[in-house]
Order: sequence, then C-alpha cells, then structure tokens
Amino acid sequence: MDTQKIKALITLLDDPSEEIFNTVENELLKAEVEIVPELEKIWETQTNGVVQYRLENIIHTLQFRDVKKRLAEWKNNNGEDLLTGVWLVAKYQYPELTFEEIDRSIEKLRKDIWLELNEHLTALEKVRVINHILFDVHGFSRNNSNFLSPQNSFICDVLDTRKGNPISLSVIYAEIAQRLGLPIYGVNLPKNYILAYLDEPEQRDRVRLRDDASVLFYINPINKGAVLGRREIEQFIKQQKLENKSSYFIPCSNIDTVKRILNNLLIAYQQAGQVEKFEEVKELMSVFAQKEDFNN
Repeated sequence: MDTQKIKALITLLDDPSEEIFNTVENELLKAEVEIVPELEKIWETQTNGVVQYRLENIIHTLQFRDVKKRLAEWKNNNGEDLLTGVWLVAKYQYPELTFEEIDRSIEKLRKDIWLELNEHLTALEKVRVINHILFDVHGFSRNNSNFLSPQNSFICDVLDTRKGNPISLSVIYAEIAQRLGLPIYGVNLPKNYILAYLDEPEQRDRVRLRDDASVLFYINPINKGAVLGRREIEQFIKQQKLENKSSYFIPCSNIDTVKRILNNLLIAYQQAGQVEKFEEVKELMSVFAQKEDFNN
C-alpha cells in the first residue's frame, strides 16, 4: 500500500460513521506489518485524539498478527532455533525488538565465558566456569521480588535486568552453552525447568532420546547452576507430588519450551488482571493447539 493511499484512508479515521470507520480500518488491516512505520509517522503528527487512538489499535493489530504468523511459521519449521522462538515471544510485548539485539547480548556473554574455558576442563569444570561468569560476575538470578512478573518471560528484559524465572534463565544458559559446543539442553520439569548435560556422542541425537542414560548430570540455573543427579530430581518430583514421567529426565523440544514460556505469561497476565493481554497470549498459544499446565 503506497503512502498516499494510507494518508487518504487516515483522513477518514475520525469519521463519526461506524460503517465508514470499519471500512477504513479493514482496508488498512489488509496491509502487512511493513506499513507500521508510516502509520507511526502519521500518528506522531496527529492532534486528533480519536485518530491517534484508532491508529494505535490498528498498529497493534498489525504487529500482533505478524508475531502470530511468525510464531506459526517457526512452529511449522519444527522450532528449529530456540532463540528465535523466545525472541518472537518478547516481540509480542516489544514490537520493535530485533533478533540482532538479543543475539548481541548472548554473544557478549558467550565471549566472556569462552575466555575462561579450555579443552582440558571436564564437563563439571566447564559448568563451574559458566556458573561463575553468569551468576557471580554478571549477577543473573531468580526474580524473587516479582516472581510472577510478565517481564520474567521476555528474554530482552531478563538480559537487561539479570532477573528471571527458571525457564528464562535456563534458555539463556543453554543458548550460551550450545554456542560453546557444550551439549546442554532444557528439561521440561514441572515447577522448575532445568537443564541436562548430555554425554558428548549423544548430543546430535537429542531429539531421539527416550531415556536419561545419556544424561551426565542436571543443572539448576535458578539455584546458581547447582549440579544435580537423577536422585535429586526424583526427590523433587516426590516432594511436589507429581507423577514420575520419563519426560522429566530428558531434554524437551524447543516447541515445548516456548509453549511453557507462553503458559507462564498467561498465568502472569491472569494474576495481574490484564484481561486483553491474557486473551492475546491465549491466541498466541492457539498456534500450538495444545496448552500445557506448568507453573514457572
């Protein structure tokens, strides 16, 4: 849609006729998200409050629709890259957020850790290095003051504030580890998403894992990267009165991880009474068709 047509349509946005407004709105919504910058320029020059309000709604609809479309494409591509899925969730709240911004922050952390690693270190020693840089040097930790905040589910906020929940801290940890060539992947354990360090030969077959025989140990990012064994996981499951499932001991898919992030976001908006956002996140979750009932 060219600029002149956009401007012509916007001159009709303050029309008192509901029918005319609906026609104009529908015409603008036929366009893609690429027209948003032009709409924003026009919004900045507007003095008519009605036009501004209607423009805001149209812009939001275009941006939301774009995120939903991209999320569906990501899912249909088998959730190939976890960071892309997590970025799309954050893009729901921050439409201008670019993947490159997230990538740069992750890469900086990776370089800081890489400088301290060497090939002679054992798996445990490498994890201790990661833990030191992430939790001691950079200060990443659980957001105790506002554990149910929606911001805990947006990776850009977690990278900025260094505060997050189990899954957001785990995603950052795993992304950095994998960039360093370490076979560390997320485990969809209820009430405390954790990480598994796999035996090296098995890392390429992560998706086909059916038992935990190839897991060397587990990592708990919410507790400064504490190393756990199977026994500790079993004790946790028993304490939480959960059914003991094999899936709680092996890496999950990237799609399952993003579904859980969205579920956390849904709970956060429900707790905050933000009805519109709650409904929008439900719509994003519909992309995956099935909702999981996990808590953080």
